Amino acid sequence: MKEVKRIKLKNGLRVILVPKKGSLATTVMVMVEAGSKYETKEINGISHFLEHMCFKGTKDRPRPIDIASELDALGAQYNAFTGQEFTAYYAKAKNENFHAILDVVSDLYLNPVFNPAEIEKEKGVIIEELNMYEDTPARHVHDLFTELVYGDQPAGWNVGGKKEVIRKLTREDFIKYRSAHYLPQSTIVVVAGGFDSRNAVRKIEEHFSIFGKGAKNQKRKVVESQQKPRELVRFKESDQTHLVLGFRACDTHDKRRFALEVMAEILGGGMSSRLFQSIREELGAAYYVHADANLLSDHGLLLMGAGAEHSKLELVIQATLREFSRMKREKVSAQDLKKAKEHLLGNLFLSLETSDELANFYSIEEIMKIKLSSPEALAKSIQSVTADEVRAVARAFVKNDRLNLAVIGPFRDRSFLDILKVE
Repeated sequence: MKEVKRIKLKNGLRVILVPKKGSLATTVMVMVEAGSKYETKEINGISHFLEHMCFKGTKDRPRPIDIASELDALGAQYNAFTGQEFTAYYAKAKNENFHAILDVVSDLYLNPVFNPAEIEKEKGVIIEELNMYEDTPARHVHDLFTELVYGDQPAGWNVGGKKEVIRKLTREDFIKYRSAHYLPQSTIVVVAGGFDSRNAVRKIEEHFSIFGKGAKNQKRKVVESQQKPRELVRFKESDQTHLVLGFRACDTHDKRRFALEVMAEILGGGMSSRLFQSIREELGAAYYVHADANLLSDHGLLLMGAGAEHSKLELVIQATLREFSRMKREKVSAQDLKKAKEHLLGNLFLSLETSDELANFYSIEEIMKIKLSSPEALAKSIQSVTADEVRAVARAFVKNDRLNLAVIGPFRDRSFLDILKVE
């Protein structure tokens, strides 16, 4: 991979070029500092809704079919996604179509028209998307866990919003929100893959030079408050109980993040991980089991998730808590530490073989203001993690006043607080 270039244009827009020799495809990704944590309760869900509306017509491509047909004719893959702290738009195509996908992605990002008729139609689409997630408990339980941990503040709200709020949003709401957040100084354009980089910056500048500056609205700081274990149990008739159990942790700028990521890998990063072996192989109680460190700019979580047999839910909770507690008591063996690092880094580098994942990696690094220059630098930080550091983060975060449990299953008036504690 050639040297990555970071350039800031006169209007404050940041450009990152990630050439990759031998890549058959190029991805153009535009990411902006706008997500659910930038919203108020009255417009919760507008970041995600706005993402949809950018594909519903621009000045030069007034109909949704105009955008979709042009990208389809290029053989492109394209989409967008919204999180708590950013929204991203991207298209991926053959290298020779770089300029064409840049033209389309920049147009839908810079020039949405917010046709009122399209807004009303898309409300139905958004609500059906929310219904789909509610009918997918393996995903929805993560939303409940976030709500449980952070409560009634932006960090605890659903990225998709609430149906009653979605139904009330107007064209003026979109224009106002966009003008407060979709600004050059809060926007990153990343081009990754096998593109011809000679005129790339000039082409990007041509498209984004019309981007006017403005004052950026900032997100509210996350408030952390907890004294004892907490739970949220949601009744749903189902063939499987879904749970997320985890702890408040650090943010992505904390130097302990690397040890935390290694710890999550040891616990639930593969089929040989401790939770997988304990819950699936020994108890036969679940099909999927995983653990993750979910770290954002000013807060973070260490958590596990599983889908369990109803009658074995308590056993799963107890086995999970034992494994978390074990991380505090025992130093990880050199063999387990090495295996976890290699698995973590193997997955990272395998994912970065594609231009879209490469663009996503550098976009998130830039949007989160992470001071790492490359995947190789990240790998070096992970490789340097020691067993003592892993045990130290376990002792710092695996505590009862950070412990939370969310459950979706056929349980009415049922509490698990009597077993919800770590030693």
